[in-house]
Amino acid sequence: MSFQEKNITASLVSFSLILVIFLISILVMVQGDNFTSTNVFRLWGIVIVLAIVATILLTIFTHIVSAIVSAIAHYIKTGDENPEIEDIEHIADERDKLIDLKGTRVTYGVSSIGVFLAMLTFVFGQPALVMFTLLIFAGVLAQVVGDISRLILYRRGF
Repeated sequence: MSFQEKNITASLVSFSLILVIFLISILVMVQGDNFTSTNVFRLWGIVIVLAIVATILLTIFTHIVSAIVSAIAHYIKTGDENPEIEDIEHIADERDKLIDLKGTRVTYGVSSIGVFLAMLTFVFGQPALVMFTLLIFAGVLAQVVGDISRLILYRRGF
C-alpha cells in the first residue's frame, strides 16, 4: 500500500467512526427528546475534536505499524536487520495530485448536495437546528465518500 493510500485509509476509518458516533448520538437525542441546541452544540464540538485528533493519531499509528510489519517481513525474507523504509519521504507526483483533485471534486459535490438538502429542510419548516445538524452530517459524509473515491482511483491505477 502506498503512502497516500495509507493516509486515505486512516482518514476514511476515522471519519467513518465519527459518522457512526454522530448518527447514533443524534438518534439517541431525538428518541430521548434531548435534541436541544446545548446538546447538539456539544456534539458538534466533539465531532470536530474527534476529527482532528483521530485523523492525526490514526495516521501516525498506521505508518508506525506498517513500518514495523514491513521491517519484519524484510528481515524474514532477507535476514537483513536494516531495511529501507520506502514511504518516509514521499513526493507527490502528477498522478497523486490528479487523484486528490478528483477526490476533492467528489467531496465538494456530495457536500453541495447535502447543503442543498439541509437548506430544503429549513424551507419546509424544520427548525434551524435540524438544518445545521444536517450540514455537519453532510460534511462528514462528503469526507467519507471523497476518501472512498480516492481509494478506488488509487486501486484502479488512476
